[in-house]
Amino acid sequence: MAATPAPPKAPPKPTWDPRKPEPPFPWLRPTIRIRLTLLYGGMFLIAGILLLSIIYLLAAQAIHEGSGQSFKIYGSGVEIRSDTCPELNNATTDDARNAALKACNDALKQHALDGLLSRSLLALLGLAVIAFAFGYAMAGRVLTPLGRITRTARAVAGSDLSRRIELDGPDDELKELADTLDDMLERLERAFTAQQRFVGNASHELRTPLAINRTLLEVHLSDPNAPVELQQLGKTLLATNERSEQLVEGLLLLARSDNQIIERKPVDLAEVASQAVDQVHAEAEAKGVEIRGERAPAVVQGNGVLLERIALNLVQNAVRYNVPDHGWVEVTTELQHGQAVLVVTNTGPVVPAYEIDNLFEPFRRLRTERTGSDKGVGLGLSIARSVARAHGGHIAARPREGGGLVMRVTLPT
Repeated sequence: MAATPAPPKAPPKPTWDPRKPEPPFPWLRPTIRIRLTLLYGGMFLIAGILLLSIIYLLAAQAIHEGSGQSFKIYGSGVEIRSDTCPELNNATTDDARNAALKACNDALKQHALDGLLSRSLLALLGLAVIAFAFGYAMAGRVLTPLGRITRTARAVAGSDLSRRIELDGPDDELKELADTLDDMLERLERAFTAQQRFVGNASHELRTPLAINRTLLEVHLSDPNAPVELQQLGKTLLATNERSEQLVEGLLLLARSDNQIIERKPVDLAEVASQAVDQVHAEAEAKGVEIRGERAPAVVQGNGVLLERIALNLVQNAVRYNVPDHGWVEVTTELQHGQAVLVVTNTGPVVPAYEIDNLFEPFRRLRTERTGSDKGVGLGLSIARSVARAHGGHIAARPREGGGLVMRVTLPT
């Protein structure tokens, strides 16, 4: 009978622990709590010693002043004279002299106590000023790493993901926070780099087959001997392919515009709006929509192509979602309170106020299905909002009285 083979041994457990090893005496770690405790406890102790020393000196001086009575005795009749207690000079009996001495002693004690109180208050005020100044300086020194973390976070918010805090110093809570943020920034940088690489690859992989399809369809449609049914089918497929191209371009632009704009140049918002109006002018004439409005110069720092996309999307929406007859679109630019403002106002159907926020969501249209509309792919306002945010601005919409919308884009100059 064959022997039963022994079961395989379990693999050895890994000896490497990815967690940070703890020190042998964690309570000796120079944490901020311990440092602040020692700092403010030491300051309180020093201030108390100084205050006690000053009070001791002032009390000694007050005692010296309080015992400063001077007496002189004249003749055998025991006549007492005093320069510090003139009431004693006029006293002729023992009771009068005792009362005068008691009154003078009380007056000197009160004077000494008043002097001690006033000088103690002055000493306390001086120590308070010194303590506040020293505490302010020490608090600034302790919070210096926090300021460094804040400045790095602001630089990262400006789309400079390559920045790191790299905080040196004692191994306290702030250093632990800085190291954690550095690790997070490194992961964010890798994620954004991967996203940019994906956008570039998707741009090539998605555009190429759509461009090939468009070329083939255009070639077949150019054949004069093609049947009418085939030409109609080719036009339908060409329109579908064009819609797919618009969708791909919109998605890629939406992905790129979600990031901050690194390279900025002066761009006149009035020129951008005029370019958008020129591109939509033919479509507006075909629909009987009048485009008007004064565009004052408003220079901002940003990407001209992306800013033109904002204006183009807003003007196109204003023309396409308008009334059938006697509609108009007003496009204005101006500077207000140090900011550039682009306003696109149009006539159109009445828009409920609760539907405004939904208009900025991708693939959302007002009272239409997700598919089945030939007016666009549902990304225009989403792209406009992303581009505005990437430039540090914002876009807002509100219903126009009588129907239509008022779109307002505000950008920093």
